[in-house]
Amino acid sequence: MGERRVLTHSGWICWKDLLEFSRSKMRLVMLVLMPLFMMVMVGFIFPTGNTISHQPVALANQDVAVNGTSLGSGFVAQLEYANNLTEPKMMDLRAATGFDDIKAMVQEGKVSGGIIVPSNFTSNLLTGKQGYVTIMTDQSNPQTSAMIQSVLTTLVGQMGSQVAERNLNQTYNVSLQEAPAILKPYSVQVRGIVPGTPNYFEFVAPGIMAMVVMMSLMTGLPHAISYEKDMGTLDGMLAAPTSRWSIILGKVLAQTTRGLIQGFIILVLSIILFGVVIHGSILLVVLLILLTVFSFVGLGILITAFADKEETATMVMMTLMFPMMFLSGVMFPIQQMPSFMQTISNFLPLTYAANAMRKVMVLGAGPGAIISDVVVLAVFGIVLLSVAVPAFKRAMNR
Repeated sequence: MGERRVLTHSGWICWKDLLEFSRSKMRLVMLVLMPLFMMVMVGFIFPTGNTISHQPVALANQDVAVNGTSLGSGFVAQLEYANNLTEPKMMDLRAATGFDDIKAMVQEGKVSGGIIVPSNFTSNLLTGKQGYVTIMTDQSNPQTSAMIQSVLTTLVGQMGSQVAERNLNQTYNVSLQEAPAILKPYSVQVRGIVPGTPNYFEFVAPGIMAMVVMMSLMTGLPHAISYEKDMGTLDGMLAAPTSRWSIILGKVLAQTTRGLIQGFIILVLSIILFGVVIHGSILLVVLLILLTVFSFVGLGILITAFADKEETATMVMMTLMFPMMFLSGVMFPIQQMPSFMQTISNFLPLTYAANAMRKVMVLGAGPGAIISDVVVLAVFGIVLLSVAVPAFKRAMNR
């Protein structure tokens, strides 16, 4: 009978908090808009692959013709032709005179990089040497510079292979079909473990789902508990014939419901608007969302119990949330971080939540592949709740 009464009172408190939340039309609108903004912002800001589009690039052709022959001009024409084949164009080429001219254009923000065809380009090729070109980059923008360097290096290599194939055909009567195998005897074929072409939204969607569930709990609990403590309404509940367990459970259920709703909103938006394909079990994704909620509830209760005011609790929550957002592999892979940051990420529950959801949604993994992540999340939740609940009960008695 006691357990039934606790559950009944918890349901009333949960319903009271949800009604309070639903009375604000702006909150309900933001319940949908916030996940949508996160998906659009993160998905479109970060690059979707090793491609560039309409990057302003300066081109300086300093090649000196030999006996009326300028292979540098042929290189420029080949580069412009290859650039025009892509839609949209990779580069918006702009004429320049040399290194100093390109340097000034980069400093003024007119171009993102440059290509220099040196004066000895033709003479080197005619004497059996390699004809090199110089790619200039803007070090103030490392990511764009690295991408431009990678794309242009690959493009120039492919252009050189085409020239070599034509030379083999003309000089040694090697057919254009045989030439690639002679020049590059080894070939690489890339195959994913699941069908289809991946996009960046498939990478960020699982992480954002876990992150939004975390944010819902970590921001909702300070309002649900600390706000009522500040307003004095918590004292009224404590004076009522309601157990401490009912208050804790009711508050947790309300924020859990809110977190689940936002998690499912992201799941639906990812599928409908962003073409995310879930290769694994939907049921397993739902269970992982529930487990993510469980792993963060204890942390929210613990911080709220020790914070004397809502403002203090919110500040502590934000201090913990932002490092987890950037160190848990939500927006970019953990493997790209420095080693000491990778070590820190191993102690964050959001890392394991995002990793498990990504395995199921993107790779189609089953329960066996995520068992270690599930265990870590469960342990996090159990340990934090075992500490948070007694601390919260003591805080309410003060």
